[in-house]
Amino acid sequence: MTRQSRPLKAQLIPMIFALGAALPLTGQAQSLVELYNAALGYDASYQSAKLQFDATIARADQAQAALLPSANFNTTMSRTSQEVLPTPERAYSTQSATLSASHPLYRPINRASYAQGKKQADLAQAQLSQAAQDLIVRVSQAYFDVLASTDSLAFVKSQKTAVAEQLASAKRNFEVGTSTITDSREAQARFDLVVAQELAAENDLRVKSIALNQLVGKQDANPKPLLAPVVLGALAPVDVEQWVSQSQDNHPGIQQLGIALEIAKLETSKAQAGHMPTLDLTGSYTAVNNNGSSASAADNRANVATLGLSFNLPLFAGFSTQNRIKETLALEEKARADLEVSRRAVAQGTRTAFFGVQSGQAQVKALEAAEASTQSALDANKLGYQVGVRINIDVLNSQSQLFDTKARLAKARYDVLVGGLKLRQAAGTLKADDLQAINNQLAK
Repeated sequence: MTRQSRPLKAQLIPMIFALGAALPLTGQAQSLVELYNAALGYDASYQSAKLQFDATIARADQAQAALLPSANFNTTMSRTSQEVLPTPERAYSTQSATLSASHPLYRPINRASYAQGKKQADLAQAQLSQAAQDLIVRVSQAYFDVLASTDSLAFVKSQKTAVAEQLASAKRNFEVGTSTITDSREAQARFDLVVAQELAAENDLRVKSIALNQLVGKQDANPKPLLAPVVLGALAPVDVEQWVSQSQDNHPGIQQLGIALEIAKLETSKAQAGHMPTLDLTGSYTAVNNNGSSASAADNRANVATLGLSFNLPLFAGFSTQNRIKETLALEEKARADLEVSRRAVAQGTRTAFFGVQSGQAQVKALEAAEASTQSALDANKLGYQVGVRINIDVLNSQSQLFDTKARLAKARYDVLVGGLKLRQAAGTLKADDLQAINNQLAK
């Protein structure tokens, strides 16, 4: 038996070693949940949303102040020197202190502003939820982008090893006169092409790794690969309309615009309150101490306490109130239209995400079958080349097709996993706990 007719098992050993060398070391690797938790405390976009949430909550509490009593304390002191000739100069001083307080009894605008403040807090919560879901998807996408690039590089290295072996075989056959120079040149051309592909794959992995490191705040983020064999979970529920129904109730974008509509309605109530009266309870206590006066040198003290009601009824403001009501009613209708636009867009996006996952699952099954078929075709072409019924280019093409299919299959699996998260994001139900199901499929 000649060297080029070695058993297939022996020929695959270099490819297996090359594949293992290109894959990351799982002992130092991080899981998806670990990298997500790292990004949670580092990502600037999420931190910005969280700080905006804290600020909005504080601003909402400020609106309550308009419904509560207010009090003020004021004190003054003065000294006067008076000289009226021919009488001698005389000086006297005055000290006063005033404590005043008021409590709104009926102010419709303040009530509406307080209700708006609470709605703003709900709006901030929806915005924070959307930022958290966006972070989950971004981390997952970057995580599997690195794994896909790692797999592509590994497959290219394996292909390079196989093509190098085929090139060596073609050269040996040419030397002994069993093949033409064409086989060697074809193998050399394919080897040079694979070297170029390897360089591109290395650069792509470098770029994807930098993106993941920047997202999670690490210098050496190393994602754990999927366990083999990869088993993708079934899509549930299987009815797209159930996903759409969930999205209409849970999507943060719809929630935000629904709250914006409620805030716009309250703004109209505030504008209409411009015609309404206001009623406040007021009170004050003033103590005045006079050390003499312009008319007398005797000291005196006065204490004054007041308690009353302050009533105000707007009569005419130059039609500003009426025009303000027209403005807020138009803005209210705009908010209602924006909400409807969002509902339609979210429904469309949910359907697109659902069918994308379905299509991805079907592609995975098809590529799994294609992988088995291309492997069989490669084995047959290698055997045919050894016995002289196939030429070198047939083997090279079969090798290229096999590794291309493997790379596409790996990428399709990652796309299905990320697509499932994007579907939950479209439905508004995505949570950090959803990452655990994927985490369980990673290497330990």
